[in-house]
Amino acid sequence: MIARPGLEAAVRAALRRSPAVALVGPRQVGKTTLARQLPGPESGNWFDLEDPQVEAQLAAPLVALKDLQGLVVIDEVQHAPELFKVLRVLIDRPASPARFLLLGSASPALLRQSAESLAGRIEVIEAGGFTLDETGIDAVDMLWWRGGFPRSFTAASDEASRIWRREFIRTVVERHLPQLGMNVAAPAIYRFWSMLAHWHGQVWNAAEPARSLGVNESTVRRYLDWLTQACLVRQLQPWFANTAKRQVKAPKIYLRDTGLLHELLGLADPAALLRHPKCGASWEGFALDQVLRVARPDEAYFWATHAGAELDLLMFKEGRRVGVEFKRADAPALTPSMRIALADLALDRLYVVYPGTRRYALADRVEAVPLPALLPG
Repeated sequence: MIARPGLEAAVRAALRRSPAVALVGPRQVGKTTLARQLPGPESGNWFDLEDPQVEAQLAAPLVALKDLQGLVVIDEVQHAPELFKVLRVLIDRPASPARFLLLGSASPALLRQSAESLAGRIEVIEAGGFTLDETGIDAVDMLWWRGGFPRSFTAASDEASRIWRREFIRTVVERHLPQLGMNVAAPAIYRFWSMLAHWHGQVWNAAEPARSLGVNESTVRRYLDWLTQACLVRQLQPWFANTAKRQVKAPKIYLRDTGLLHELLGLADPAALLRHPKCGASWEGFALDQVLRVARPDEAYFWATHAGAELDLLMFKEGRRVGVEFKRADAPALTPSMRIALADLALDRLYVVYPGTRRYALADRVEAVPLPALLPG
C-alpha cells in the first residue's frame, strides 16, 4: 500500500478544527482505506450507507447516532442527504461527544448543496488518485499512463491495469452514475464519456456531441454535469479579464484521471499513447491535475481570446495571480501568447511546466519549470 501522508494529515487536522469533515472524491481512490487508518472508530461507529442493514439502522438516524462518542464515520453519505439536518442537531449539542467524518463519492459542489444545514460546521477535503509526491518522481511515466486510481497504478502489469480500468468504467456507467440520479441507458453514457475523451483539453461545445447522440444540447450539458459531480470530469471555467478583447466563455474539459482517458481512447500501451494525436492534451491534463493538487489555489481558471491568445491555467492564491502553461516539449520558449497573457492578466508569475529536468528563466517573471520541481519538498 502506498502511503498518503499529506492527505491523511489534512484529514486529521480538519477533524481537530471542525466537528464534521467531508472527504469526497470518485470511487476507488482510497477514501475508506484512509478513514480506517484514523484513531478509532469502533466497529459500532462505522456506517456504510450501501449496506442494506446499515440503511435500515439509520431509518431513525437520531436514535442511532445520538449516544455515539469519538469519531463517527458515515460512508457513501451522498445516498442520504437528509442526514445533514440530523448531524446539525447532534453537532450543536453542548460539549458534543462525537466528531463526524463523512465519505462521499460525489463532487464537493454537490455535497455542499446537501450540507447547507451544516454551514460553518463542516470542512470539505477532496481526495483524488495518487500524486507524484506519493508515488515518487521515478514513477511519473507509469502514473501518467495508468492514472492515479490505486488499483490501476499498483496492478501487477499494464494489462492488469487496463482490465481494472475497463471494469471500473463498466461499473460506473451501469451502477454508480444511476445511483447519483443519471437515469440514462448505460450504452449512451459510455458513448458520451468516450466522446469526452476526445474533447479532453479542449473548449466545450455541446452541439457536436448532441448531434452524435441524437439529443438536444441541454441534455448533453446535463450529462456533462453528472460526470463532473461524480468527480470523473473537470470543467475548468474561463476567466473573463477586463479587456476589450473578445474572450472565450465556455469551459475547458478534462477527464480527471489519465488512465481512464487512455482506456476510453482505446490505447493499448504507452507506445500507442506516444503516437496518438491526444498525447499532448493527455500530458497537459496530467500535469494540470498535479499542479492544482500541489498549489491548492483559492480559484482556478483558464483564459483565451478569440484572437488566439490563451493561458492554460490561471490561479488566484492569497491575492497573487499565477499563470501556468503546459508544454510537452524538450525546451519550451517564450511565445507571443505568453507575453499577451502576462500583460493583459497582470500576472505576478508565469510558469511554463514541461517534462524536462532543467529550470531556467524565459523572461522577466517567466520561468520554465520541470514538473517534479513543483512537488512538495
